[in-house]
Amino acid sequence: MSEQKHTPESPEASSPESRKPADNAAGGDVLVSAYPHRRSRKRWIVLVSVFVLIVAGAFLWHYFSGFESTDDAQVDVHLYPVSARIPGYIQSVGIGDNQWVEQGSTLVEIDPKDYEVALERAQATLENAEATARGLNIEVPVSSVDTSSQLKFTSSGINNAQAAIQAAEKESAAAHARVLEALAENVKAQDDVSRYRLLLAKEEVPKQIYDHAYASAASDVAAIAAAEADEAAAQQAVQEANSRLTEAEAHYQDAQAGPQRVAATRARARAAVADVDQKRAAVEQAQLNLGYTKIIAPVTGEVTKKVVVGLNVDPGEQLLTVVPLDDVWITANFKETQLKHMRAGQKASIKLDSNGRTYHGHVDSIAGGTGPIFSLLPPENATGNYVKIVQRVPVKIVLDAGETRDHALRPGMNVDVKVYLR
Repeated sequence: MSEQKHTPESPEASSPESRKPADNAAGGDVLVSAYPHRRSRKRWIVLVSVFVLIVAGAFLWHYFSGFESTDDAQVDVHLYPVSARIPGYIQSVGIGDNQWVEQGSTLVEIDPKDYEVALERAQATLENAEATARGLNIEVPVSSVDTSSQLKFTSSGINNAQAAIQAAEKESAAAHARVLEALAENVKAQDDVSRYRLLLAKEEVPKQIYDHAYASAASDVAAIAAAEADEAAAQQAVQEANSRLTEAEAHYQDAQAGPQRVAATRARARAAVADVDQKRAAVEQAQLNLGYTKIIAPVTGEVTKKVVVGLNVDPGEQLLTVVPLDDVWITANFKETQLKHMRAGQKASIKLDSNGRTYHGHVDSIAGGTGPIFSLLPPENATGNYVKIVQRVPVKIVLDAGETRDHALRPGMNVDVKVYLR
């Protein structure tokens, strides 16, 4: 193997220009094979990038189309204003500002002395009315029995008086007949005396016969007087019987008025019972008023804007407000264009601005109209100045159980709401 000698190259031979043909000649195959590889790599990078962008876009579209969000939302709650139901002097206030109270606990107490006195007076009036009603209820049956007895007695008295009148009239007629009989006999006796007097003067009859006729005439005169006396007595008896009949009829008429008196007594008894009911209602009202002196919490919550001791309050005057922080909800005002797929029951997340915490809930309902439609001056679109503006509709979001334990959600606070449509 022969040794090769290397001779130094000339400057022309070592210059790029002098080497270029040689390089092209020697490395042509290498360059031809490298260029397609680079172009293929760039093509893959572009394809992968496009694919990643498509996937990312699809993912973002899927993510952002899966919920609707708004920052026009706030915490709402039903406020419970507590007011006085009776007038009075505030004797004590058992709670402080922003204090948590349980339902049924005493908040404020009004001085009860006046209402205790009113209750005692109402109870005394009720007892008096009950006593009056008991007396009248006893009097009603007694009056009824007395009236029935009087009717029977007076009816019997009328019958007796009528029988006595009939008997007296018969006796009077008999006495009158005896008077007539005595008068007739007296006429005969007087005629006999006159005849015997004439015969005695002629001495045609003995004086004894004349004396006997004269005595008979005198006896008949006495009989007439006796008969007339009997007739007068009989007539007096008739008058007395008529008087008794008149009296019996008057008693009977008075007795006939007895049922009306019984009815009047019964009406007074019913009025007394009604008065008892009225007095009992007054006692119940007095008891209620006495109970109203203690003002209790209608719900469990936090007290705000309380009164102080020493005020004189009137019925209906607000004393404080109870905020039930366990029953808050979220009112989120979504644009009408966001409600297309929103339904009741969809889950929601609520981020509170004050502490940054996220709460969980669900859509309860969607309001029946936009916010402005319920305002004092609702918009009137039937004008020539109409401009279409996207409206917002209140959506009520109820928090899940246990989410309000920290009581951080206060009415009026701002929150960010997301409603998940899927």
